[in-house]
Amino acid sequence: MKIICIGRNYAEHAKELGNEIPENPVIFMKPDTALLKKGSDFYIPEFSDDVHYELEVVLKISKGGKYIQKENASKHYDDIALGIDFTARDLQSQLKGKGLPWELAKGFDGSAVVSDFFPKENFDLKNLNFQLQKNKEIVQDGNTNLMMFSPDDIIAFVSQYFTLRVGDLIFTGTPKGVGKVSEEDELEMFLEGEKVYSLRIQ
Repeated sequence: MKIICIGRNYAEHAKELGNEIPENPVIFMKPDTALLKKGSDFYIPEFSDDVHYELEVVLKISKGGKYIQKENASKHYDDIALGIDFTARDLQSQLKGKGLPWELAKGFDGSAVVSDFFPKENFDLKNLNFQLQKNKEIVQDGNTNLMMFSPDDIIAFVSQYFTLRVGDLIFTGTPKGVGKVSEEDELEMFLEGEKVYSLRIQ
């Protein structure tokens, strides 16, 4: 199972980190060991003093394929979830400064949190509201209508390079508002106003 992640898919998030707006989706990967077991706390790793939350809509591939056309992409996933791409921002900055890959900062154990999945047919994926609250305060308030690359765009692009298989997960990018987590923080994810997941930081 692959965890494929899209970077800089919301213009305001790219700007808040001082990144250029990309012409094509920015792709990175997490290993399957990055998945945080449901119900577990997230433990800040010893190698970082600046771990950030990044709330994202997650797609689960239900039909594999290669060179999937955009007009057929919606047939390749049935369910969506919310997820958090935890990022060791200090380590990422060091790696980027040396022109090195980001995986150490993005793919560490527990860095991918995923809620339960829900049928996509229950939602308007072109106008989907999702939020992250930290200690009962809204810190990220996103809508998929602000995506630069839609889920169908992403599937079509990614499948040019990687064969997609049933069970693969795609994190579709985070809106503005990312920030640091600290011990004892509580994070709660909301999809169209309904809480779908919560976890505590240790």
